[in-house]
This record gives sequence, C-alpha cells and structure tokens, in this order.
Amino acid sequence: MKRIVLFLITNIAVLLVLSVSARLLGIDRFLTSNGLNMGMLLAFAALIGFGGSFMSLLMSKTIAKWSTGARVIAQPANQDEAWLVNTVKRLSSKAGLPTPEVAIYDGAPNAFATGASKSRSLVAVSTGLLQSMNKQQVEAVLAHEVAHIQNGDMVTLTLIQGVLNTFVIFLSRVAGYAIDSFLRRDDDEGGVGIGYMIGSIVCEILFGILASIVVMYFSRKREFRADAGAASLMGDRRPMIEALRALGSLEAGQLPKQMAASGITGGGIMALFSSHPPLESRIAALETAR
Repeated sequence: MKRIVLFLITNIAVLLVLSVSARLLGIDRFLTSNGLNMGMLLAFAALIGFGGSFMSLLMSKTIAKWSTGARVIAQPANQDEAWLVNTVKRLSSKAGLPTPEVAIYDGAPNAFATGASKSRSLVAVSTGLLQSMNKQQVEAVLAHEVAHIQNGDMVTLTLIQGVLNTFVIFLSRVAGYAIDSFLRRDDDEGGVGIGYMIGSIVCEILFGILASIVVMYFSRKREFRADAGAASLMGDRRPMIEALRALGSLEAGQLPKQMAASGITGGGIMALFSSHPPLESRIAALETAR
C-alpha cells in the first residue's frame, strides 16, 4: 500500500505546485481573456496533468527511501541480508527483470516495491515482516512485489493518474468559469473575477477526491494480479495464501500516507478509498484460481 499512497500524495503536491505556478504566471488569465478557450485549456490541462503524474513517478523511489528510512543493501552484512538479496535476484530473473535494489526499513510487518521503470525499481521489506514470518512466507511477499514490477503497475498507475489529472484540471476550470460567470452575470467587464479562482480551486479539490476513488479501484485490481503473479513465480499458490493469512493475524505496519498503496497489505477507512482489497478476498481469489 505504501507505494501508491506515496505516489498519490506526491502527485497531488506536484499538481498543486504546477497549478498555482500557472496562476501566478498568468496562464489562467490568458485562457480566459476572451471567454474560455476550450482547446487551449485541454492542452494546458494535459500538460500539467501528465507532467505532475510523471514527475511523481520519477521521484517515487527517492521519496520512498526518504519517507521510510529504507536502507539499501549494497553489501549484505549477514546471512539474512544475503538470503534476501539472492531471493529477490532469483525471483526477478524468473520474471525476466533486472535485479531491483533491495532495502530494509524498521517498522511493523509490511513491504513495498516502487520505481520509475522495471530497470530502476526498488523492493523493500520491514524488519517486522522479516521477524514475524518464515522464509517461505517472506519469499511469497517478495514474489508479490516483484510481480508488481513485472506487471508495470507504477507506469500503468501513472498513465491513469495523468488522464484523471487532466480531467480534474480541465473540469475544475470549466466549473470555476461557470461559477464566476453566474456571479458576474450583470458585470460587463471582460476576463474573470475572484469567483473563478476560488471556484476552480474548490472544484479541483473535490474532483481530485473523486479521481482518487478511481485510482484506488485500479489499485485494488492490481493486487489480485500481483498475488496471482507471486503464485506463478513461486510455482505454487499456497505460500502466497499462507503469507496473506499470516498478515491477517498480524498488526500490519502503517506506511506513510503517501506510500500506503504500495505495500503488501493495508486499506482505508472507507472501501472506496482503500488501495487494497480485504485479505479474505485475496485469499479466496487464490484458492479458486485455476
């Protein structure tokens, strides 16, 4: 869960910075100087929307390390670290991937994978997970994270987020312009007033929340695929099932909000905003898989 929440928060922050910068540079005034230029607005929204999303992707690994305090294993210091690196290397090779960076961070049971591409990825596990699971269960968790990389989940999420960002920016400004036009319906002056700025900002926040529901829906779907990918890499679905059952009996570590969707487990207060399906659903999907 950690990877996706980190990506989403970074994306929102970048998007807001770009959006505010555009207002300060007068781009919004240019788009509305002679009525709302829909074509220019859509191009502007796509530039900012996809720009923010891809910037978040490029920053994902660095921010993941910083937010969790993850320590990359450059040279294994003991047998456990050597086993961890060798296991990720073996699973990655089986998945046809370059070996990602392997890291450990202090915390309750959890794990995540992130990175801008399949060749620039990171797999990290918590000390709590390593201490509370047997090696076969840990290997299944690692296989799950490698499957995320194999499936290109971060890039797919980036494209989805870019499209949603585009519509959030576009629709919020259209709504802001409509609100401002209504408030100034008896005003003959050109351009836009304060209603446009306030209305577009409020709508951007509201539409952004709705967009996050869509992102979390795709996040839940990709967890089932990663579970199935882990079973394929392991050559047996039972280790992944046992790992999920073990997680269900543990108090899973809470990742930073911006990273929550990248972990092996986690969820939200409300189902629509949960980045992960219930563990019971994931186990059932594996048990009934053919």
